Amino acid sequence: MLQKQPQTAPRKGHSLHVGLATCESEILEAQKLRYRVFAEELGARLPSRSPGVDRDIYDPFCEHLIVRDEAEGRIVGTYRILSPSAARKVGGYYSENEFDLTRLHHLRSRIVEIGRSCIDADYRSGAVIALLWSGLARYMQENAYDYLIGCASVSMADGGHGAASLYNRLKDVHASPLEYRVFPRCPLPLERLRNDLPGEAPPLIKGYLRAGAWICGEPAWDPDFNTADLPILLQMNQVDGRYARHFMGRKD
Repeated sequence: MLQKQPQTAPRKGHSLHVGLATCESEILEAQKLRYRVFAEELGARLPSRSPGVDRDIYDPFCEHLIVRDEAEGRIVGTYRILSPSAARKVGGYYSENEFDLTRLHHLRSRIVEIGRSCIDADYRSGAVIALLWSGLARYMQENAYDYLIGCASVSMADGGHGAASLYNRLKDVHASPLEYRVFPRCPLPLERLRNDLPGEAPPLIKGYLRAGAWICGEPAWDPDFNTADLPILLQMNQVDGRYARHFMGRKD
């Protein structure tokens, strides 16, 4: 069981702890954080029936990684984690709503899905995401899972031109081998969008790619979140050495 105590980071005199949520109240607080970030800040249309709470059918089957500021008594960052066995129970991965994952079928018993990553607006300095990554790495090691998958989102506030341009810049350098390719169910219409706009990748996507993740296909359009989602696959034994040493304790 991933505990909170072993990994901490100071933030302006505060003490940040990472670990899996251990009770319903912690899960609820993480879901409220998700609602504030995704709905109130980013304008997503969320399916939850509880006001102020982001909750869907996958949540009861997921484990919830949280970073808590103990001094303030609040959760300031979260990921949700769907293990292979939990994915079988709920009927599949969340990503399968957006992508055909047929070519990854042979990996399903070794794949963990991550999603709903968000950080409180007051804590986006790097310490929280570093702790979340450390927590994910330890979860993967302790459970001997080999692959992480997820949907990495890019805003479509400009109609999708920035997302199409970003994909165009990244696809040749970071594309997966063909045998790991997946296919969007609602493709972003790349042929009707500009592909030459400059711009930085969102920090989370930049982190995934620096760690060694692949982009496994063209982006899907998520109308509820109004994002273009890139399918990301990270093979744990191929994680970039700097990330492995920092987050996973590897000495190679």
